[in-house]
Amino acid sequence: MSWYYIFFALSILLFIFKRRRIIRNTSTHTPPSYPIIGCFISFYKNRHRLLDFYTDHLSQSPTQTILLNRLGARRTILTANPLNVEYILKTNFINFPKGKPFTEILGDLLGGGIFNVDGKLWSNQRKLASHEFTTRSLKGLVEKTLEDEVQQRLIPLLELASNSNSVIDMQDVLRRLTFEIVCKVSLGYDPCCLDLSKPVPPLLYAFDKASEISARRAASPVPLIWKMKRMFNVGSEKSLKEAVKLVHESVIEIIRKKKKEINEKNYVSGSDLLTKLLEAGNDEIMVRDMVISIVMAGRDTTSAAMTWLFWLLTRNRSKEELIVKGVREVFGGKNNKNEFELMRSFDYEGLKEMKYLKACLCESMRLYPPVAWDSKHAAGNDLLPDGTKVEKGDKVTYFPYGMGRMEALWGKDWNEFKPDRWFEEQVKEGHTNGVLKYVSPYKFAAFQAGPRVCLGKDMAFIQMEYAVASILNQFEIRPVLADQPVFVPYLTAHMAGGFKVRVHKRI
Repeated sequence: MSWYYIFFALSILLFIFKRRRIIRNTSTHTPPSYPIIGCFISFYKNRHRLLDFYTDHLSQSPTQTILLNRLGARRTILTANPLNVEYILKTNFINFPKGKPFTEILGDLLGGGIFNVDGKLWSNQRKLASHEFTTRSLKGLVEKTLEDEVQQRLIPLLELASNSNSVIDMQDVLRRLTFEIVCKVSLGYDPCCLDLSKPVPPLLYAFDKASEISARRAASPVPLIWKMKRMFNVGSEKSLKEAVKLVHESVIEIIRKKKKEINEKNYVSGSDLLTKLLEAGNDEIMVRDMVISIVMAGRDTTSAAMTWLFWLLTRNRSKEELIVKGVREVFGGKNNKNEFELMRSFDYEGLKEMKYLKACLCESMRLYPPVAWDSKHAAGNDLLPDGTKVEKGDKVTYFPYGMGRMEALWGKDWNEFKPDRWFEEQVKEGHTNGVLKYVSPYKFAAFQAGPRVCLGKDMAFIQMEYAVASILNQFEIRPVLADQPVFVPYLTAHMAGGFKVRVHKRI
């Protein structure tokens, strides 16, 4: 028995020696760490402010890269260095798949959907989805879906809130809006959730619950905990199982209804992504997983970006006035009473002219990216451009939230909301147009980059520009609380507690 204890003690000492050698042989900055437990103590102390904790350490690192060793977790490399980001997402893309640890976290919800797979399965789904994001499709989105959703549903809702001086949760309203839009585009299905007098539709609630719990898995200090909960079907994992079951059953029901319409020739060919996938003869489960991924991504990212933009504009009214001025210059004019009115509808071509609005959206996403971080898992040993050694199996994470706060990337005024930084030259005071500059997607990684660059990027911008222009043209948003809201990084970021506002008609 004494030999057993001696062997055990030697194993522990060897483990400690290896850990210390890894840290000593790298120039990569690390948070305060200890033998065996690594940085677990500092991680736990800062668990409620992890984004800023990581950002602080990244800003202190000469390479904007840090190494995290933590008990119960995979060795993690976290970077805000654009050279590293380009290497991970493009140059050696093949060595940095999402990997099993990532797909395991989202597997129950997303299954084999495009955002949760690698290799051939991913590339095949990407080819299928790419046909949904052509210029022709974007113009159709503006003419049909956005006009109906924004002008016929959202604007009347805001008018009602304005007339009654009611407090509404703008974040909730925008999430309902984007959920309806993405369901129409991807499923050909109208969930009818922009009526605040009615309870949240079960499918929307289930999506929210499943996303939240899946995100908690990713943030768990010790992954074994959620895996044990799943094994025994208790606590949050039981709630996740129920939410996922509702999402999957609801989407399958929509798919079978669409199949019936196709079989009975009672449908419009190619009218939405689901129809196209079924017409091509794709498997029911593959179609389910793919459209769930697209609904998840298309709904939460755009609503998050708009929520934070509206909040930032309440702190920067002069920037808001320039957006309104731009809207009215492009789409409006004076009537015979010398009052402003729209002279043309919000069309695709006009929205593309709204350069200042696009700059505001980019600046908002720089500070509050819809996806705060994204992780890959190294398929083999590697060396990042900044000299950081990568070992097979390492979790390698690029960090848009931290990147937007690096003085080395954005200057001493990084913490200011300055849409002008997105133009080639300083925009003249009172002007709303200029030439937008090219910014590397590896510096501003809100839409990923490389082979996995977001297919829906242009659709997201058009959707956000249409909604924001329509709202600000008619209304002024005023927060109920003056406090700084809390940025919560679930699968996609949101504002803790919502964004409570009153809506006032713009003169």
